[in-house]
Amino acid sequence: MKGTLIVVSGPSGVGKTSIISALLNKLDKVVFSVSCTTRPPRPGEIDGVDYFFISKEKFMEMRDNGEFLEWAKVHGNLYGTPKEFVVENIKKGYRIILDIDVQGALQVKKNFDDAVFVFVAPPSYEVLRERLLKRGTENKQSMLKRLENAKWEMSQIDAFDYLIINNDLEKSIVAMKSIVIAESYKTRRILDEKLRINLFKGVLKDETSY
Repeated sequence: MKGTLIVVSGPSGVGKTSIISALLNKLDKVVFSVSCTTRPPRPGEIDGVDYFFISKEKFMEMRDNGEFLEWAKVHGNLYGTPKEFVVENIKKGYRIILDIDVQGALQVKKNFDDAVFVFVAPPSYEVLRERLLKRGTENKQSMLKRLENAKWEMSQIDAFDYLIINNDLEKSIVAMKSIVIAESYKTRRILDEKLRINLFKGVLKDETSY
C-alpha cells in the first residue's frame, strides 16, 4: 500500500510538536521527517532527532543540489525538508509526518499533490502569545516577530485540508490520529491494480456460490 505524506503547519507555539510526539507513540508505521535548520539548538533539542542543525553554507549546498522537498526562510533562519527520506519511506508504505512552517507547506502543496495538509491553530491570538511567553525560548524581539508572522500564517488556513484548533491537547491528539487513519484508508492509496483484480475475482466467486 502506498504511504501517506501528512504536512502539519501552524504558528510557532501552537502545540504542533506536542501533538506529533503523542501521535508517534499511538500509531504504527508513522515516522517523523527531521528537517534541517540553520538556527541554533534550543535547550534540550538533539541534533538528528529534533532537527539537523547545519551551517548556512551546508544548507545552501543542499538546496543547490536539489536535496530539499521544500525550504524556506522563517524568523530569520533557514529550514528545509530532506527529499530522499520522504520519497523512500512513502514507497515503503509509511505515513510520514512533516512539521514545517506555512511557507514550506505551500511549496509542498504545489509540488506534491497527494499530500495531506493539517493546520493547527490557537484558540485566540492572546492564547498564542501566552504560550510563547510560557515556553520561554524567545527573547522579546523574536517573540514579537513570531506573533507578527502568525497573522499571515493564520490567513492561509483555507489552503489546508484540515483545521485543528488546539484548545485541548488530548482532543487535538485524537483529532490528528483520526485524520491520519482516515487518510490511510482512502481508496486511491489502497486500490492498486493487483488488489482490484483480486477483489473482482472475489465478487464473481461469491455470486456463483448462491
